[in-house]
This record gives sequence, structure tokens and C-alpha cells, in this order.
Amino acid sequence: MRLEVFIEAHALRRPDHPAVICGGERLTYGQLQARIAALAGAMSARGVRPGDRVLLYLSNGTAFVELTFAALSLGAIVVPATTRLTDTEVAYIAADAEPRLVAHDGAGTGLDLVRRAAEGAIFLSAGAATGGDESLDDWRAEPVMLRPEVPVEWLDAMIMYTSGTTGRPKGALLTHANIITNHHFVNGLEWGLTADDVFLVSTPLAHRTGFARLANALTVGGTLVVMEKFDPAATLDIIAREKVSVAGMVPTICRMMLPAIAAAPHKCASLRRIVVTGEAFPVELKQQLIGLLPHVRLFSFFAMTEAGAITGLDHEEQFTHPASVGRPTPGVEVKLVDAEGAHVADGEVGEIAVRTGAPGQFLTLRGYFRRPKETAETIRDGWVHTGDMARRDADGFLYIVDRKKDMVLSGGFNIYTKEVEQTLISHPSVADAAVVGVPDAIYGEAVLAFVEPRPGGDASEEALIAHCRTLIASYKKPKRVLFVEQLPRNALGKVLKTELRRQAVERCGAPGTGKAAS
Repeated sequence: MRLEVFIEAHALRRPDHPAVICGGERLTYGQLQARIAALAGAMSARGVRPGDRVLLYLSNGTAFVELTFAALSLGAIVVPATTRLTDTEVAYIAADAEPRLVAHDGAGTGLDLVRRAAEGAIFLSAGAATGGDESLDDWRAEPVMLRPEVPVEWLDAMIMYTSGTTGRPKGALLTHANIITNHHFVNGLEWGLTADDVFLVSTPLAHRTGFARLANALTVGGTLVVMEKFDPAATLDIIAREKVSVAGMVPTICRMMLPAIAAAPHKCASLRRIVVTGEAFPVELKQQLIGLLPHVRLFSFFAMTEAGAITGLDHEEQFTHPASVGRPTPGVEVKLVDAEGAHVADGEVGEIAVRTGAPGQFLTLRGYFRRPKETAETIRDGWVHTGDMARRDADGFLYIVDRKKDMVLSGGFNIYTKEVEQTLISHPSVADAAVVGVPDAIYGEAVLAFVEPRPGGDASEEALIAHCRTLIASYKKPKRVLFVEQLPRNALGKVLKTELRRQAVERCGAPGTGKAAS
């Protein structure tokens, strides 16, 4: 079972039904399939073959959708990269993935490093013409070619890069089965999705949550409405105009949306489902949302790229078990284990391990791209070890208590502190750095850095934040930088981040004004 076959089926069954809406562009399933076929032919003519990687460095738009399914229909592997990343970050992905094709629209921060990292790749411009690059409009106009049949064994579909505790992103290799099982079958059944639903995406399609809604909509045969850029007032107008029925929401988006919803709740009359992240979504936000939109049902989930939808809460459980991330998704095996891998009793804390079948089947990723060591460390005896620490109550509800991996969750994005720390340490005025997450009124958590300056160094807080902004995505940079003579450490030399969090409150007062550095 392959993703592109869903589009082909919908194009035959309901060719005039709206498939993708973005800005002023509207594509029916028939039109979308025609574009996919033309682009697949153009890719094939230029040598794209099964197993080749296609890097999509694109902002939100129909081009992302078209190129995704065109690549998949040739057995190629899609590598999405949000334009919020810096050219350094995208160049790293390009060097690691070694793409045959790089598609861009000029919305990223720069392409020079990417071109050097992906030397020999075809560069395709989906935006303004760029010297030497081929044009997406020209590819769309090419005659449709009979594309070669994809061998049945070519099931790899996507590489999603996730930052890690080492500070270097690694690519989670997902198969067609992973994506279809999670976003079509599991989500569809759990949330009651239908072909008549209209799905709204307000986050980058290249990000996990945005792509999830794309997969929900286009596998079930519904309509995908994509916002080019999020704006609270514009979001409400789009919901009303397009009669959106399903929307995904992270806490940051919810906080920004509430005043607009309070001013015009009637604009959300078509909404019937809001899907929210299970972790770190405050119950007071959910209560405010339902207070304004009592006809909407909330569903939340706890998921990860490597293991899919692990647990979920239905509408009523959002309020009866507000601190929980829910109970295991039907068909998903979940166990809590200690450091030796032994089961822990109810009420005790253990690491969440998940199993849904052999790697690449059902929800379990096939592995990390070209990283057998990291794959073996994560998937042990068929179980994905998530790095999240939790306890389970007598009714089977799970409660996240800590992250084994050092991570900040800000605005729906995972930020691994090691990556930010290494970026800070690369500045010549920094001897050492440690990063923690602190509460933030808008983003849930914000990044706060403690820095040991080098003798004679003269870097200011502003200079270090600017330094980070040039090397990592803007959402990863510290909101504040605090200078210390020496980072607190234990007898083994490990930085005591609990002590740093205490110092953060002591030195900054009640954190979380919601004013992030731009």
C-alpha cells in the first residue's frame, strides 16, 4: 500500500472534489493528480529513481504537496526541510541525505551552502527564477510520461530530521506503511475523520504536525486548506470561508487564537474536531477553548516521529484526566521499564517503550538513515525506547514526568538543548554553556542559556542571541542569556540543570512574559 495510490483513487472517484487550497490556488483531486503525473514524468526523465532522495526546502504551498507525491510515485524518498531552518542547518541535511533533487522557492535564508553540500543534485525553483535552476512551471507543462512501475520492495517514503542529544540531527526513515497506518487508519478511526472533512494546516507542512494533517486529509479524500503564514484573525476568516471542520493546534497557536475566537466564535461554526498535542497542553487552555466552542470535540495525543501515535485522550478525558497523555492507542504495545529493561509497577516511573511490529511496519520507523548505531540504541528487541519517563495509574493512564533526553518544547517545536549549547560554545567568547527550558506565557517553554565567558571575552547577551540566530532556526535561539563564573556541577562534572532552573527563577523572577527575542 502506497501513499500516491490514494491520490490516484480519489482522482478517479471524485475528480472534482477540492483537494488542496492555499492562498488563491485551488486544486481538485483531478487537477492534483494531473500535476503529480507531469512532475513525476519530469523527475523520471532527469534520472530520479527508487531510493533517491528529494529534498523539499519549501514554504507552505501546493508545490510541496505536488512534489511530495510525484517523488513518492517514483519510489523516491522525500526529505522535508522547513524554511525556518538556516542555510547551515539545511546544508547539513543536504550533506547527510545526499539528494538527487533539491526543490526550493527562495523563501529560505540562503542556498549557497546547500548548493555546495548537494553538489551534483538537480536544483528546481518553485519560486522566482534562479540562474541555472530548472523551473517548476516548466516541469508542470511537460507532457505526461508513462512512469516506470515501482518495485514492491521500495517502501521507504520519507526522512524526517530530528535534532538529537548529540546536537547533530538524524534522519528518521519512515515507510509508506508507517505514514498510512498512523495518519489514515489510526487517526481516522480514533478521531472519526471522513472524506467530507476540511482540514486546516497553520504550521509548516515540512514539520511533523503539518505533514500529519496533510496525510490525514489526502488519504481520507478530504480537503486540505493550507495557510501560507499563520495569523489569528486570518485563520478565523479561513475557517469560516472554507467551512473547516478539523484543525490541529499546539498550545502557542491556541493562546494566540483565543482572543480572536472570543471576538467572533460564530466563525468557527463549521469546526467539529480540534486535535491538540497531549503533552504540555495546559488544561486551562482546553477549558477556555471549549467554553468558547462548546460544539467542538477535543482529541489529544502523545506521539513521536519514531513510533507514531502512542497514547490518546478523548474529549471527556481531557477534563477527567487533564494531567495525563492518555491510554495506549489500540494496537500499540506500551511498557514502562527501568534502566535494566525490567517492567516497573503501576505508580513507579519508567522509560516508555513502544512496539507495533517489525521496523518499517505499522508505526515503528525503519531506522535512522545511515545510522545503524543510533538505530540499535533506539530499537531494542523490536521495542522503540522513547527516552520519555512516565508513570501509569491503575486505569492505564500515562503521565509524563520527565524527559530522559534533554529537550525544550517551545511553540510545538522540540528543541534539543545540546544543539543550542554547541552553537553557543562555537562563539569565541564562550568557554562553556548550558541550556534549560523555562515557562513562557505564549510558547509554553522558552530557551534560557547560562554561559561561562572566556577570559577576555566581551560577548553580550544580544550578541550571543544574534550568533545563534545565524546558525540555528530562530525558534531554537535563547530568549535570555545569563552569565555565570562557573556552571554548577556534581562530583562527576555533570552540569546540574535542576540548580540552573532554580537560578533562572531567582535571577529572572517569574519567567514567561511571552516576549521572545526576534
